[in-house]
Amino acid sequence: MTKQEEIFKILSAKLRKILTAANIHYEWLQELRLRIHSPFIIIYGGKEYFLSEHGGLERDRQNAYIVNAIDLKETLEYISSFSLYAYEDEIRQGFITVQGGHRIGLAGKVILEQEKVKSIKHISFINIRMSHEVIGCGASILPYLYVNQQICHTLVISPPGCGKTTLIRDMIRLISDGYREYPGITVGVVDERSEIAACYRGVPQNDVGIRTDVLDCCPKAEGMLMMIRSMSPVLIAVDELGKREDIDALEYVMNCGCRILATVHGSSVADVHNKPVLSKMIEDKMFKRYIVLDGMEGPGKVRNVLDELGNVLYTGVM
Repeated sequence: MTKQEEIFKILSAKLRKILTAANIHYEWLQELRLRIHSPFIIIYGGKEYFLSEHGGLERDRQNAYIVNAIDLKETLEYISSFSLYAYEDEIRQGFITVQGGHRIGLAGKVILEQEKVKSIKHISFINIRMSHEVIGCGASILPYLYVNQQICHTLVISPPGCGKTTLIRDMIRLISDGYREYPGITVGVVDERSEIAACYRGVPQNDVGIRTDVLDCCPKAEGMLMMIRSMSPVLIAVDELGKREDIDALEYVMNCGCRILATVHGSSVADVHNKPVLSKMIEDKMFKRYIVLDGMEGPGKVRNVLDELGNVLYTGVM
């Protein structure tokens, strides 16, 4: 199934008609934003456009098609296969992953139970984030992550929206399959937000390698411990560290002899060092490699790779 077919499968008839008229390249489509009584917006080729009723890509909102309640209701029915109740666990987390690995963010009225989110109703805001794999984007830096044929504990540092998940996904695939002189190893992915493997009904929609096991929609801290106990990974990969319990689990995994590949929001090693939960790990040089991304040259562009002493091993963006 093509990306166009995957997206058309979940959109209302009216929105499908508009996108058909737009005649866009779906590999360049990044997001579709549906908000009640607001313009139909897409992120396309890194730029925001309003879509007119006749499919025109507009920079001015004046001629934009206004999304209505019928568009949202019909789209939600297609996303959930006419059974929102069946997706209650996913909705509680604020998103649903559909075929193709595309992630549907949802917002509306939150229902609480014992001060925890039970569900979301009156869903009036939908963000469809297109899943795009960039096969091979991690190949150039992979040799810098090994010492004596062993993968190093590695932290990917990136500002939001700069392609860290795209990069880590390809690195997982390469490490799992094996690359050149580096033999493949068992990788455990704790995919809390369903963004790395993008599982749909338990099946990864993205290629994460032949030796990779995935815990989908599982909290990172709990998932890392589950992986150690049950799947015997050589490396565990997680996206977006942040909580204290994540770091505690990370330290436990490292002390068990398992390698770590993780990401965190930041602009530099110094920036991440200022985060209280990570400062001690950096001071203790627990991570042996840092990959710093730079959003200026486009998603997934590596600025440099550094070792634990701050020595630059690789420079990408000039």
